[in-house]
Amino acid sequence: MHLLLVMGSNHETRKSGIFYTPEEVAKRLITIARKKNLSQLRISGKRTNICREHLIKVLELIPKNYVFILETNGILRGNDPTYAEELSRFPNLYVRVSLKGTCEEGFLKLTGAIPTGFQLQLKALECLNKCGVNVHPACMISFSTPENIMALRKRLKATNPAFEDFEIEELILYPPVEARLKKLNIDYETGHRPDNIPAKLI
Repeated sequence: MHLLLVMGSNHETRKSGIFYTPEEVAKRLITIARKKNLSQLRISGKRTNICREHLIKVLELIPKNYVFILETNGILRGNDPTYAEELSRFPNLYVRVSLKGTCEEGFLKLTGAIPTGFQLQLKALECLNKCGVNVHPACMISFSTPENIMALRKRLKATNPAFEDFEIEELILYPPVEARLKKLNIDYETGHRPDNIPAKLI
């Protein structure tokens, strides 16, 4: 069992936000984990780990008997190799790098950001792996062809053979998501209705 602390939705944070000190974040996580008898902790929602100093302080405050799962797109870690070195100090840290697409073109399609951002995601995996951080890749494949998925597997295998079998993420067609895709005229290869999500994705 693990604890997921969500720090606000997209809608909420556009209008307002609450800033928590590292001490407040760690205390809240630990209090809930002890109450629920959980062993894994995770923070998610709206770039909660974008501040390096804040994240490092939170990690320093988390007791080593808890596994802390860091969810990230990897871009900050790929842009600065010293970030991975600093994260390697925490043996209870597990990093999940969520790739946005299977290639540069897919990254642009999904994020609207410059395609080289995808290379930074791959660089983050390389740096974290090299520094001995427990890390694995995940990838949203719903907008990619089978050929691009296979090509990504080969790219990841070059960094670590275990990365070839990356965690699969697929599109869940919640009404707002489907409406946004139609508005943006974005096609997808695979998608699942909320009432029919495959067990492997849950």
